[in-house]
Amino acid sequence: MSQQGLDEVLIEGLEVDATIGVYDWEQDIQQKLIIDLTLAWDCQRAGQSDSIDDALDYAAVSQAVERWIQAKPRALIETVAEGIAELLFKDFGVNEVQVKVSKPGAVPTANNVAVKIQRTRVDGPFG
Repeated sequence: MSQQGLDEVLIEGLEVDATIGVYDWEQDIQQKLIIDLTLAWDCQRAGQSDSIDDALDYAAVSQAVERWIQAKPRALIETVAEGIAELLFKDFGVNEVQVKVSKPGAVPTANNVAVKIQRTRVDGPFG
């Protein structure tokens, strides 16, 4: 996924309770979403300086993603994935991202339902 020469920062299994779904009853409850992120990021400077100022702050990324998801109800996990990608481009300076949004309870007979997108900054309004 990563651009030539860039490393990756991964955030895996971020659990967020959200109001999500296309059915009326889903807009009255909270459901668990699981977010997996792969972010293209040059880790060399942080690795040499040992300073958070030179790193992609994955705690801040996780908190921002959680706040964005919980800010308002949404119908589709596709919308969640696209919104997360745009948030990461705009607020964290990431140039390439892979976002997987899982909704484990969506289909009772399936272990999981998910969408996975890969975007670069030129794919959206931040290019």
